Amino acid sequence: MEPNDLELWQKIQAFELDEPGVEFKFSDRLARENGWTKGYAKRVMEEYKKFIFLCCVSKQGVTPSDPVDQAWHLHLTFTRSYWTDLCKNTLNREIHHNPTKGGRREAAKFDGFYTSSNKLYADKFGMQPPANIWQDNYTRFSDINFQRVNIGRYWLVKKPRFSVYSLVLLMLFIACATFIQASDTILSALLMLGIITVIIIAVYKWESDPDRWKNKDDDRTGGGCSTAGSGCNGGDFTSHHSDHHSGGHDSGGHSGCGSGCSGCSSSGCSGCGGGGD
Repeated sequence: MEPNDLELWQKIQAFELDEPGVEFKFSDRLARENGWTKGYAKRVMEEYKKFIFLCCVSKQGVTPSDPVDQAWHLHLTFTRSYWTDLCKNTLNREIHHNPTKGGRREAAKFDGFYTSSNKLYADKFGMQPPANIWQDNYTRFSDINFQRVNIGRYWLVKKPRFSVYSLVLLMLFIACATFIQASDTILSALLMLGIITVIIIAVYKWESDPDRWKNKDDDRTGGGCSTAGSGCNGGDFTSHHSDHHSGGHDSGGHSGCGSGCSGCSSSGCSGCGGGGD
Protein backbone atom coordinates (compact mmCIF):
# COMPACT_ATOMS: atom_id res chain seq x y z
CA MET A 1 0.00 0.00 0.00
CA GLU A 2 1.15 3.47 -0.83
CA PRO A 3 1.36 5.96 2.06
CA ASN A 4 -1.56 8.01 0.72
CA ASP A 5 -3.71 4.90 0.47
CA LEU A 6 -2.81 3.86 3.98
CA GLU A 7 -3.59 7.30 5.35
CA LEU A 8 -7.02 7.35 3.73
CA TRP A 9 -7.90 3.84 4.85
CA GLN A 10 -6.99 4.69 8.43
CA LYS A 11 -9.31 7.71 8.29
CA ILE A 12 -12.17 5.64 6.91
CA GLN A 13 -11.58 2.80 9.34
CA ALA A 14 -11.66 5.25 12.26
CA PHE A 15 -14.98 6.68 11.06
CA GLU A 16 -17.74 5.83 13.57
CA LEU A 17 -20.99 4.54 12.09
CA ASP A 18 -22.35 3.72 15.56
CA GLU A 19 -22.86 7.04 17.31
CA PRO A 20 -21.60 6.84 20.92
CA GLY A 21 -24.23 7.09 23.62
CA VAL A 22 -27.12 6.20 21.31
CA GLU A 23 -29.36 3.35 22.48
CA PHE A 24 -30.50 2.28 19.00
CA LYS A 25 -27.32 2.38 16.96
CA PHE A 26 -26.65 2.16 13.22
CA SER A 27 -25.63 -1.50 13.62
CA ASP A 28 -28.87 -2.26 15.48
CA ARG A 29 -30.96 -0.74 12.70
CA LEU A 30 -28.94 -2.48 9.97
CA ALA A 31 -29.37 -5.85 11.70
CA ARG A 32 -33.09 -5.34 12.32
CA GLU A 33 -33.98 -4.14 8.83
CA ASN A 34 -32.21 -7.05 7.17
CA GLY A 35 -32.92 -9.81 9.66
CA TRP A 36 -29.20 -10.23 10.42
CA THR A 37 -27.41 -11.03 13.63
CA LYS A 38 -25.66 -8.10 15.28
CA GLY A 39 -22.30 -9.74 14.61
CA TYR A 40 -22.99 -10.13 10.89
CA ALA A 41 -24.19 -6.52 10.67
CA LYS A 42 -20.92 -5.37 12.27
CA ARG A 43 -18.92 -7.32 9.69
CA VAL A 44 -20.96 -5.81 6.85
CA MET A 45 -20.27 -2.34 8.23
CA GLU A 46 -16.53 -3.03 8.08
CA GLU A 47 -16.88 -4.22 4.48
CA TYR A 48 -18.88 -1.09 3.70
CA LYS A 49 -15.93 1.00 4.87
CA LYS A 50 -13.68 -1.00 2.57
CA PHE A 51 -16.07 -0.37 -0.29
CA ILE A 52 -15.95 3.39 0.36
CA PHE A 53 -12.17 3.16 0.30
CA LEU A 54 -12.27 1.29 -3.02
CA CYS A 55 -14.53 3.99 -4.43
CA CYS A 56 -11.81 6.52 -3.74
CA VAL A 57 -8.92 4.56 -5.23
CA SER A 58 -10.53 2.85 -8.22
CA LYS A 59 -9.87 4.35 -11.64
CA GLN A 60 -12.34 2.06 -13.38
CA GLY A 61 -15.40 1.46 -11.24
CA VAL A 62 -16.57 -0.26 -8.06
CA THR A 63 -19.79 -2.11 -7.31
CA PRO A 64 -20.65 -3.34 -3.81
CA SER A 65 -22.14 -6.68 -2.80
CA ASP A 66 -25.80 -6.64 -1.83
CA PRO A 67 -25.15 -6.68 1.96
CA VAL A 68 -22.68 -3.82 1.56
CA ASP A 69 -25.21 -2.00 -0.59
CA GLN A 70 -27.78 -2.29 2.20
CA ALA A 71 -25.34 -0.65 4.60
CA TRP A 72 -24.78 2.08 2.02
CA HIS A 73 -28.53 2.61 1.55
CA LEU A 74 -29.01 2.94 5.29
CA HIS A 75 -26.05 5.29 5.75
CA LEU A 76 -27.47 7.60 3.09
CA THR A 77 -30.50 8.15 5.32
CA PHE A 78 -28.20 9.43 8.07
CA THR A 79 -27.66 12.58 6.05
CA ARG A 80 -25.35 14.48 8.40
CA SER A 81 -23.22 11.44 9.06
CA TYR A 82 -22.96 10.58 5.36
CA TRP A 83 -22.67 13.91 3.59
CA THR A 84 -20.95 16.02 6.25
CA ASP A 85 -18.99 13.66 8.49
CA LEU A 86 -17.96 11.10 5.87
CA CYS A 87 -17.93 12.80 2.48
CA LYS A 88 -16.97 16.34 3.44
CA ASN A 89 -14.86 15.94 6.57
CA THR A 90 -13.30 12.51 6.00
CA LEU A 91 -13.07 11.99 2.23
CA ASN A 92 -13.18 15.62 1.07
CA ARG A 93 -15.43 14.61 -1.81
CA GLU A 94 -18.92 13.35 -2.55
CA ILE A 95 -19.91 9.76 -3.28
CA HIS A 96 -23.26 9.62 -5.02
CA HIS A 97 -25.61 6.66 -5.21
CA ASN A 98 -27.26 6.43 -8.63
CA PRO A 99 -29.95 3.84 -9.48
CA THR A 100 -29.67 1.61 -12.54
CA LYS A 101 -31.20 2.73 -15.79
CA GLY A 102 -31.82 -0.89 -16.74
CA GLY A 103 -31.02 -2.84 -19.87
CA ARG A 104 -28.38 -5.35 -20.90
CA ARG A 105 -25.59 -2.83 -21.33
CA GLU A 106 -26.07 -1.55 -17.80
CA ALA A 107 -26.19 -5.10 -16.44
CA ALA A 108 -23.01 -6.07 -18.29
CA LYS A 109 -21.26 -2.92 -17.10
CA PHE A 110 -22.09 -3.54 -13.45
CA ASP A 111 -21.12 -7.16 -13.74
CA GLY A 112 -17.71 -6.04 -15.00
CA PHE A 113 -17.38 -3.48 -12.22
CA TYR A 114 -18.24 -6.09 -9.62
CA THR A 115 -15.51 -8.36 -10.96
CA SER A 116 -12.99 -5.52 -10.89
CA SER A 117 -14.13 -4.60 -7.37
CA ASN A 118 -13.21 -8.04 -6.09
CA LYS A 119 -9.82 -7.88 -7.79
CA LEU A 120 -9.10 -4.40 -6.44
CA TYR A 121 -10.15 -5.54 -2.96
CA ALA A 122 -7.66 -8.43 -3.06
CA ASP A 123 -4.94 -6.13 -4.36
CA LYS A 124 -5.45 -3.41 -1.74
CA PHE A 125 -6.23 -5.53 1.31
CA GLY A 126 -4.11 -8.57 0.55
CA MET A 127 -7.00 -11.03 0.91
CA GLN A 128 -10.11 -12.19 -0.90
CA PRO A 129 -13.35 -10.53 0.19
CA PRO A 130 -15.43 -12.70 2.58
CA ALA A 131 -17.71 -14.94 0.53
CA ASN A 132 -20.64 -14.63 2.93
CA ILE A 133 -20.73 -10.86 2.33
CA TRP A 134 -19.29 -10.48 -1.17
CA GLN A 135 -21.20 -13.08 -3.18
CA ASP A 136 -20.18 -14.42 -6.58
CA ASN A 137 -21.32 -12.46 -9.62
CA TYR A 138 -24.27 -14.71 -10.44
CA THR A 139 -25.68 -14.56 -6.92
CA ARG A 140 -25.02 -10.83 -6.65
CA PHE A 141 -27.17 -9.97 -9.65
CA SER A 142 -29.79 -12.75 -9.51
CA ASP A 143 -30.62 -13.06 -5.81
CA ILE A 144 -32.29 -9.65 -5.63
CA ASN A 145 -36.02 -10.37 -5.36
CA PHE A 146 -36.58 -8.37 -2.17
CA GLN A 147 -39.64 -6.57 -0.85
CA ARG A 148 -40.37 -4.58 2.26
CA VAL A 149 -42.56 -6.77 4.49
CA ASN A 150 -44.32 -5.92 7.75
CA ILE A 151 -43.33 -8.92 9.88
CA GLY A 152 -45.86 -7.83 12.48
CA ARG A 153 -48.60 -8.66 10.00
CA TYR A 154 -47.09 -11.52 8.02
CA TRP A 155 -45.30 -14.72 8.95
CA LEU A 156 -42.06 -15.36 7.13
CA VAL A 157 -41.29 -19.01 6.43
CA LYS A 158 -37.90 -19.75 4.94
CA LYS A 159 -37.99 -21.77 1.76
CA PRO A 160 -36.07 -25.04 2.12
CA ARG A 161 -32.95 -25.31 0.00
CA PHE A 162 -31.55 -28.71 -0.83
CA SER A 163 -28.29 -29.42 0.89
CA VAL A 164 -26.60 -32.11 2.94
CA TYR A 165 -28.29 -30.63 5.98
CA SER A 166 -31.71 -30.83 4.35
CA LEU A 167 -31.09 -34.48 3.56
CA VAL A 168 -29.97 -35.18 7.12
CA LEU A 169 -33.09 -33.44 8.47
CA LEU A 170 -35.32 -35.46 6.17
CA MET A 171 -33.74 -38.74 7.29
CA LEU A 172 -33.96 -37.65 10.92
CA PHE A 173 -37.61 -36.74 10.51
CA ILE A 174 -38.41 -40.13 9.01
CA ALA A 175 -36.51 -41.90 11.80
CA CYS A 176 -38.28 -39.88 14.49
CA ALA A 177 -41.69 -40.39 12.90
CA THR A 178 -41.06 -44.14 12.85
CA PHE A 179 -39.93 -44.12 16.46
CA ILE A 180 -42.93 -42.07 17.59
CA GLN A 181 -45.31 -44.39 15.78
CA ALA A 182 -43.75 -47.43 17.44
CA SER A 183 -43.47 -45.79 20.86
CA ASP A 184 -45.62 -47.10 23.69
CA THR A 185 -45.59 -43.94 25.80
CA ILE A 186 -46.43 -40.35 25.06
CA LEU A 187 -43.34 -39.25 26.99
CA SER A 188 -41.02 -40.94 24.49
CA ALA A 189 -42.88 -39.35 21.61
CA LEU A 190 -42.63 -35.88 23.16
CA LEU A 191 -38.92 -36.42 23.83
CA MET A 192 -38.24 -37.26 20.19
CA LEU A 193 -40.28 -34.29 19.00
CA GLY A 194 -38.24 -32.06 21.29
CA ILE A 195 -34.96 -33.44 19.92
CA ILE A 196 -35.92 -32.93 16.29
CA THR A 197 -37.16 -29.40 17.05
CA VAL A 198 -33.83 -28.48 18.64
CA ILE A 199 -31.90 -29.91 15.66
CA ILE A 200 -34.07 -28.04 13.14
CA ILE A 201 -33.52 -24.75 14.99
CA ALA A 202 -29.76 -25.37 15.17
CA VAL A 203 -29.54 -26.11 11.43
CA TYR A 204 -31.63 -23.04 10.62
CA LYS A 205 -29.35 -20.82 12.70
CA TRP A 206 -26.27 -22.34 11.10
CA GLU A 207 -27.60 -21.65 7.58
CA SER A 208 -28.53 -18.10 8.60
CA ASP A 209 -25.01 -17.26 9.80
CA PRO A 210 -22.51 -20.09 9.25
CA ASP A 211 -19.55 -17.82 9.99
CA ARG A 212 -20.71 -17.38 13.53
CA TRP A 213 -20.28 -21.08 14.20
CA LYS A 214 -16.84 -21.26 12.62
CA ASN A 215 -15.31 -18.46 14.64
CA LYS A 216 -17.11 -16.94 17.61
CA ASP A 217 -14.63 -14.05 17.64
CA ASP A 218 -16.03 -12.84 14.31
CA ASP A 219 -18.77 -10.94 16.10
CA ARG A 220 -16.12 -8.80 17.73
CA THR A 221 -13.43 -8.51 15.09
CA GLY A 222 -15.46 -7.72 11.99
CA GLY A 223 -13.91 -8.03 8.54
CA GLY A 224 -11.61 -5.06 8.22
CA CYS A 225 -7.97 -4.67 7.37
CA SER A 226 -6.08 -2.07 9.35
CA THR A 227 -2.97 -2.00 7.19
CA ALA A 228 -4.34 -0.74 3.90
CA GLY A 229 -5.46 2.63 2.69
CA SER A 230 -5.62 4.98 -0.14
CA GLY A 231 -5.57 8.71 -0.44
CA CYS A 232 -8.72 10.17 -1.84
CA ASN A 233 -6.59 13.04 -3.05
CA GLY A 234 -6.98 15.37 -5.95
CA GLY A 235 -10.49 16.73 -5.61
CA ASP A 236 -12.47 18.95 -3.31
CA PHE A 237 -15.84 18.20 -1.77
CA THR A 238 -17.94 20.01 -4.33
CA SER A 239 -16.20 19.34 -7.62
CA HIS A 240 -16.52 15.60 -8.15
CA HIS A 241 -19.84 14.30 -9.45
CA SER A 242 -20.91 11.54 -11.78
CA ASP A 243 -23.84 9.40 -12.78
CA HIS A 244 -22.52 6.01 -11.94
CA HIS A 245 -21.49 3.86 -9.10
CA SER A 246 -18.02 2.66 -9.32
CA GLY A 247 -14.57 3.82 -8.30
CA GLY A 248 -12.58 6.88 -7.56
CA HIS A 249 -12.45 9.15 -10.62
CA ASP A 250 -15.12 10.63 -12.81
CA SER A 251 -15.55 8.31 -15.72
CA GLY A 252 -18.88 9.31 -17.17
CA GLY A 253 -20.63 6.00 -16.62
CA HIS A 254 -24.21 5.30 -15.63
CA SER A 255 -25.77 3.28 -12.86
CA GLY A 256 -27.48 -0.02 -13.20
CA CYS A 257 -28.76 -2.75 -10.95
CA GLY A 258 -26.61 -2.72 -7.89
CA SER A 259 -24.54 -0.12 -6.23
CA GLY A 260 -21.03 1.13 -6.41
CA CYS A 261 -18.83 4.08 -7.02
CA SER A 262 -17.89 5.83 -10.23
CA GLY A 263 -19.10 4.25 -13.39
CA CYS A 264 -21.43 1.35 -12.59
CA SER A 265 -24.76 0.18 -13.70
CA SER A 266 -25.86 -2.01 -10.87
CA SER A 267 -24.09 -0.15 -8.20
CA GLY A 268 -20.88 1.61 -7.73
CA CYS A 269 -19.37 5.00 -7.24
CA SER A 270 -17.92 7.64 -9.44
CA GLY A 271 -15.13 10.06 -8.89
CA CYS A 272 -15.34 9.06 -5.27
CA GLY A 273 -18.99 9.55 -5.84
CA GLY A 274 -21.16 6.62 -6.77
CA GLY A 275 -24.55 5.09 -6.98
CA GLY A 276 -26.58 1.97 -6.62
CA ASP A 277 -29.99 0.47 -6.93
